[in-house]
Amino acid sequence: MIESHQSNFLLVFSLKYSISWRLLNLFSERPLVNWNAFRYQDYRILWLILMTSGMATWLRILCFSQWLLDETGSAFFVGLIGIVQLVVQFPSTLWAGTLADRKNRKFLLGISHGITLTTLGILAILNFNGVLTPSLIYVGIAITAGSQMLGSPSRAALIPEIFPEKEMMAAASTDTASQNLAAILGPLLFALIAVNFGLTEVFFVCVLLTLPGTIGPLALSISGNSKETGQISKGQIAETIEGLNYVRKHPILPGLFLLDAAITTASFYREILPVIALGLFAAGASATGLLGSANSAGAIIGGFVALMLSRARAKGMVVLYASLAYGALLLAFGFANSLVMGLILIGLLGAADSVTVAVRVTTVMLTTPDQMRGRAFALMFLAAQTANNIGTIWVGAWAGIIGAPNTMIMGGVISIMMTLIILLAWEPIRKYRSED
Repeated sequence: MIESHQSNFLLVFSLKYSISWRLLNLFSERPLVNWNAFRYQDYRILWLILMTSGMATWLRILCFSQWLLDETGSAFFVGLIGIVQLVVQFPSTLWAGTLADRKNRKFLLGISHGITLTTLGILAILNFNGVLTPSLIYVGIAITAGSQMLGSPSRAALIPEIFPEKEMMAAASTDTASQNLAAILGPLLFALIAVNFGLTEVFFVCVLLTLPGTIGPLALSISGNSKETGQISKGQIAETIEGLNYVRKHPILPGLFLLDAAITTASFYREILPVIALGLFAAGASATGLLGSANSAGAIIGGFVALMLSRARAKGMVVLYASLAYGALLLAFGFANSLVMGLILIGLLGAADSVTVAVRVTTVMLTTPDQMRGRAFALMFLAAQTANNIGTIWVGAWAGIIGAPNTMIMGGVISIMMTLIILLAWEPIRKYRSED
């Protein structure tokens, strides 16, 4: 059973991700349309996989962390999770992107979830029998972190097989909103099961939630093959380098990835919300939970705003304006002197971020040939995850040195400056327009 004194820890880990805000209706050159991604049967299957695996991911993260805290009583051993994941995810993401461009993506998606399901099932049985150890938990963390990365580029690369080109951003926006919904439901489900039953039951529920991702890809009607699947392989390393060179020479993607990495590194507040709550509002765990919930709720709303902007052709300017809005909101957040104002601003921050995520994903889909999409998405995920980890260290360190309010203000200034630099220096992004 979870002890009451561990509630702060649960709140911290029950936070994450984010995304988008509305400001950008001004930039739509077409009427806003009501569009429903769920009329495509294959997307309904992928959406089910997204939701169940997203909730399972949160259950898994929280269960691993809570188990280590219960067993060792040390935050240090919990913190090692981030190091294990970073070490595993960097090479596995690059490898997964190359595989997604050479193997059947449906097969890879099912295999990745199957590995996760098997690993969690073994851990559940070991915990049930009282023989689970911290070393085995870290092994499980490493395997599931790698298997998650194995499937992510494949799922992202399957989306363009389902939708017409003009509906790509609508699909990406629906995904964004759904991911944030899973980020809310997963921690709530964890708390419900862990408090009323125990961590062993959490492991078993994880297994059940991973099952749709294991068998669901078999029901997809799309082929799942890249246009170059079956051609003679150049070798894993050569093909990975080929993907790196493709993205490096791309007129738009390096600028978008650089912009996201710079802003995220300067402002990644989600993992240290307890510090923000204390530093800005002299509040504790309850404010932390409220700030996290407001951020996630804003992210969901932002996903729907991005959906309304799916017909906007000037997508390069949409992401730049959204990034400017994010920087301005972060700056204002640093000056917030009441929790109510803080909740409003952090919700809008989540919304602004959502627009940038949706446009970035859409741009990869629209400007990358099918045989390169897996590697392009892998590099996008890799840049984002690396920035998240470095950003947590950066923001946490500066919050300790100059205080949380000044850190947020500094992050806002850096975000605005970086966006203006990209706006002025990266003409292809400024002029990028999707086809009607």
